Amino acid sequence: MLLGFGIKAFFFAYFENTFIFIGMQKVFKLCVTIFLGFVSFNGIAQDTIQPAVADSLYREDQFYVGVTYNVLLNLPSGASIRGLSGGFQFGFLRDMPINEKRTIAVALGGGISIDQFGQNLLIGETPNGETIFRVLNNVEYTRNRFNTAVVEAPIELRWRSSTPTNYKFWRVYAGFRVGYAYWYKATFKQSGNNISQTKIPEFDRLRMAATLSLGYNTFNFFASYSINPFFKDAITTDGEKVDFRTLKVGLMFYIL
Repeated sequence: MLLGFGIKAFFFAYFENTFIFIGMQKVFKLCVTIFLGFVSFNGIAQDTIQPAVADSLYREDQFYVGVTYNVLLNLPSGASIRGLSGGFQFGFLRDMPINEKRTIAVALGGGISIDQFGQNLLIGETPNGETIFRVLNNVEYTRNRFNTAVVEAPIELRWRSSTPTNYKFWRVYAGFRVGYAYWYKATFKQSGNNISQTKIPEFDRLRMAATLSLGYNTFNFFASYSINPFFKDAITTDGEKVDFRTLKVGLMFYIL
């Protein structure tokens, strides 16, 4: 009981820092509650006695919820991860088995991914409206983050060891996601100076990623790698190309 409350408190504390920039505290609490309820229900459902009559046309893992730690790659010299860098995702995938045993399937669907990237690369703006990318070396500040909210369409090729009566099985799902960042924001805070950027011409709203999910029963390892960089034709004040991408690693939970 105490462990459950501790886990719940951790997720609320972690994601509240992420969602506060979006002005979605109520949505944050709802999402975390859904996530925790999702995991609990999934565990209970898989431990219950299965019906005597097997469904030969069963489908698997059509709803998903996941949490990730976001690692930034290809950062300019001197740039690094600073502060919170994580994500939350959820969605629906229509499972379509393609063999008689229904152990191989293709899945198509839609979902939402909300991410935060804490780093020391300032994204600012000059008086004439040009974007500035500056690595914050030897600069004191309290917060520097880049947040995105992406609606995405995942597609997966799936293998699992399930049967009509076995709800605990191995799975390996490889896939691709294409999405559109309908919201993004860069924020920087230091004493006497607050910067908020919601118009960054160099930012590529089209997001593409390769994904992999594998595991057994409730807990599954999840990884996602950005195929395209976050910014186009972006150069730091030191003349380096800004070509950063992200590698997300975390846990994925499926149900139904």
